[in-house]
Parts: sequence; structure tokens; C-alpha cells
Amino acid sequence: MSCWETVLDYGLRSIGYGERLLPRSDFTLCQQFTLIGSGMIWNVYFGIVALCTGFFLATAVAMGKAAQNPFLRKPSEWFIFIFRGSPLFIQFFFAYFLFLSLKGSYPFFSPLTSAWAGALLVLFLNTAAYTGEIFYGALQSIPKGDIEAADAYGLSGWSRFRRIIWPTMLRLAWPAYTNEAIFLFHATTLVYFSGFPAAQQRGDALYYASYFADKTFNPFVPYPILAGYFILLTLLIITGFNMVNRRLNRHLPQEQRRRLRIRPQVIR
Repeated sequence: MSCWETVLDYGLRSIGYGERLLPRSDFTLCQQFTLIGSGMIWNVYFGIVALCTGFFLATAVAMGKAAQNPFLRKPSEWFIFIFRGSPLFIQFFFAYFLFLSLKGSYPFFSPLTSAWAGALLVLFLNTAAYTGEIFYGALQSIPKGDIEAADAYGLSGWSRFRRIIWPTMLRLAWPAYTNEAIFLFHATTLVYFSGFPAAQQRGDALYYASYFADKTFNPFVPYPILAGYFILLTLLIITGFNMVNRRLNRHLPQEQRRRLRIRPQVIR
């Protein structure tokens, strides 16, 4: 079997297209690159959907934490505290068994016992909490002169938030938010250990890397391949976020523009 035939057979296996049976022997580099790359489809899915949806919840949570009204502030503070104060790994297990126990009485929770929905929900809430704290810190750092200038121009309410507060908050928070995005994509590998089942062995990238490591008794090939995929993914994230960062800072003099400093988090 040529490498191109391997790509055709296994390239989309993780989402249910192609060969159902995994290779059993005589593993080639092409098979390992293809299947691990196929599993990356799920990691990218988890990361992109959780990041995009969590961005909006994080904005609401940050605004709630900054609010004077305790009925808005306290739920936001507790939401951030709970999801930042507990390990993501524990959140996965707790959510899985919670959804599993509710599944019998409420069929609505049935999809949440699968990885594509349940694990995604956990990642969504987790990144919303971390990003909400980042956005809250940026809100507190907005120069008071900007708010006073908006008041002087007669801007208030939604107009002031949309034109002054929100863009400035994003500009100040973007470097830290970039690191959160990188960590989120790396954290998607925990789905493999979380207990959420993947139907018919359609696992993520770590599933296939572990499969090859177990079968060949050689972890020094599949795991570096997996790391290489994530390094490429990280470079894409940095490139995309840097383009947005330049857009957010386009009005500032060159010497005042905030450059992205990538500091990947190892432990939360």
C-alpha cells in the first residue's frame, strides 16, 4: 500500500470515513503520520469551538465581575473561582459521571455523555472562566482618561462599551488571551483520559499515538509526531492571533504597540 493510499484510507478515519480496522502490524511512518493527523481533527474541533463560544461567555463573565450589582458580580466570581480552582482533569470526570447519572431520567443529557458534546462543554466552561479573569484584569487596566473622554463626547451605555471599553479591553488582554488559546488546544489531549467515550475507536490524536506506542513498544516515534503536530498548530495560532493583535494596536505609535510574548503554561 502506497502512502497516498494510506492517506485516502485513514485520513478521515477519526470522523467515521475510511477503513474501520486499524493497522495491526508492519506499521509505517506514513500510517502513523496519517492516523495521528486524522485524530488532530478532533483536537482542532474541541479547541476552535470551545475558544469561539467561550470568548462570548468570558466577556459576559468579566463584565459581571466588574459590575456593582452583587447579583451579577457574585455568580461571576464564583464561576471563575470554581473552574480556575479545580483541575481540568477532575472537571472532565465530574461532568461525565454527572451527565451519566442524569441520562436515565432526562434523555436531554444523553448526547453530553459522548466526547463530542460533553467534553466540549467542559472545555467551553473552563476556558470561559480563565478568559473571563483575563478580560476582567484588562477591564481594570483601562485608562480612566479613555472613559472620561468617552463621557465628554456624550457616549454612554452600549455605545461607550462597543466603541471604547470593549476594543481597549481586547487590546490589553490579547497577549494573555493568546497564551490561553494555546493552552486550550494543548488541553484537548486530556479528553483521551477523561472517560468520555469515542464511538468505534474514532479517537483524537493522543488515542492514535498511544495505540502505535503500545503496539510497537516504541513511544519515541508516535509521540514526537504528535508533538510536531501540536507545534505546527501552535505556530498557526500565534500567527493568527498576531495578525489580530496588530489590528487591535494599529492606531498606536510603533514603539507603543504591545508585542505578543508567548509563555505556554505547563501547570494550572
